[in-house]
Amino acid sequence: MKQQPSYLVVNLALAALAALFFAASVYVGRGGELLFAKLHALDEIDRSLAWLILTEVRLPRALLGLVVGATLGLTGAGLQGLLRNPLAEPGLIGASSGAALGAVLVFYFGLAAGSTLFVALGGVAGALGSLGLLYLLAGRNPSITTIILAGVAISAFASAFTSLALSLAASPYAVYEIIFWLLGSFTDRSMDQLLFALPFVVVGLVLVASTSRALDALTLGEDTATSLGFNQTRVKLLAITGTGLAVGATVAVAGVIGFVGLVVPHLVRPLVGHQPGRLLLPSALAGSALLLAADLLVRLPVNGPEPKLGVVTSLIGAPFFLWLILRTRRETP
Repeated sequence: MKQQPSYLVVNLALAALAALFFAASVYVGRGGELLFAKLHALDEIDRSLAWLILTEVRLPRALLGLVVGATLGLTGAGLQGLLRNPLAEPGLIGASSGAALGAVLVFYFGLAAGSTLFVALGGVAGALGSLGLLYLLAGRNPSITTIILAGVAISAFASAFTSLALSLAASPYAVYEIIFWLLGSFTDRSMDQLLFALPFVVVGLVLVASTSRALDALTLGEDTATSLGFNQTRVKLLAITGTGLAVGATVAVAGVIGFVGLVVPHLVRPLVGHQPGRLLLPSALAGSALLLAADLLVRLPVNGPEPKLGVVTSLIGAPFFLWLILRTRRETP
């Protein structure tokens, strides 16, 4: 039987990989152009321009990749453990769709012209609204099935209203901005936007991480977890609220980036066994590494528009999703 690497080794290796891609994200630009040489240029103007690019463009983008990837990876692993469903991902509870609708409405009514932070505010408000609606629909002590059905219903309604806003937008510029944002990207994001989202992300991830022991107990069934002293209502509240806050904030800043929360836990799970609690930290590190690597890929084209990050992650995730479905069918007797 093949022996698994130790938990510490896995985390250190994934952290090193994320750090490597973070450094590359800071120094590698469009078409593979390196910033390092410009930082050591003889001309003072070139050096000043290079430092401006580093602090205002590259560093916020790299930090955003680190934060968004960790958020999607950790919350995806948390939801798969909570719902005991390997196909669960953060968009399942409606937070992503709600955040997308909130940001789209900001574009639709022209409020984005005042400040880019209005888009983030709208996204967070949409995520919180979708969470409130989820708890209203699911009730005080919802079952897993009720949570999933309520999340799917909210996602469907939010997507429908987003499409309606697109079809009724009077300004072609607003339509372009909405589509650009829905595809997901780290381009032209500022440090202010990152700092706005960070408190929501930190609180959300702490809430999800606090359920790690309960997630391990849930593998034995809800009744067994309850007998071990875990309050199921509280566990669901912490995990779902944390996911909504963290994912809603990242969607509000970076747009919709799919499949990362689904793919990453499956990639990491063979390395750490089948304990959902042990999967959270490695999934966060692997999510950061994967999203930073994907963001590097979108910078490779020299000519033409830059591909959107959400498109790249979908191109990576969709084949994996199909493979996962086929593997599940083969394993089903």
